[in-house]
Amino acid sequence: MPFLPLEGCDRYYETHGAGPALLFAHGLGGSQLSWWQQVPAFQDRYTCITFAHRGFALSRTRPGGEPGPEAFVSDLAALIEHLRLADVRLVAQSMGGWSCLDYVLREPGRVKALVMAGSTGTATSPELQRIFAAHATAEPERALFERGIHPAAGERMAGEQPALHFLYRAIDAETVGLDKMALRARLIAARTTTPAQLATLRLPVLCISGEEDAVMPTAAVAAFAALLPNARLEKVPKAGHSTYFERPAAFNALLDTCLRAVDG
Repeated sequence: MPFLPLEGCDRYYETHGAGPALLFAHGLGGSQLSWWQQVPAFQDRYTCITFAHRGFALSRTRPGGEPGPEAFVSDLAALIEHLRLADVRLVAQSMGGWSCLDYVLREPGRVKALVMAGSTGTATSPELQRIFAAHATAEPERALFERGIHPAAGERMAGEQPALHFLYRAIDAETVGLDKMALRARLIAARTTTPAQLATLRLPVLCISGEEDAVMPTAAVAAFAALLPNARLEKVPKAGHSTYFERPAAFNALLDTCLRAVDG
């Protein structure tokens, strides 16, 4: 299995297919396996790259290599350098948006397109702060947890596609020994990218939101998209936080349209 040795971590990654680089960054409940419905759909045209963030299975963390947003973006940069990618298209789900947005800010000329699904990454603004404060007060995720439903999967997935809900939870459970609540607090604290910084990004950005997302409010994704000069917001009906997992046909169609606009 391929591992990239990093400081405090051996990062697990996979490559599939051939063509321009298309890299997928998973969320807090995921791993490289999360993209099992995207890689087969795009590997005939792209080199699809998946990986596990440090702290997540199958990556191996060593002492001093604890996961966090700062390490995530450095790890992503190291993987892109290791694979010698002249340019790359980034697809980020939820937590993956922290890695990908900060990498774009670091290397804006190297990224052809950015997809932010259920994510605002490290962005902040008065409007985003207001939306997140109201969301924290309402606590929709807690209500789902108490009913045995994974919030990132959502009530509709659990009810309509119980096998898919089971698979999502199984992928999440593969990562053991990681305090995900503590990591989530660090991610929230890292929301420091200002509207002025976002305004410098000229690359095309596709923002995707499930209309029933209990983790990342659609209003927040819309507010984030409004801060970017070349962003497009797409809402997926009857979908929760993990649109790529729950509604792969709709997600893949949106991604395909984005990629064709960039690559022809």
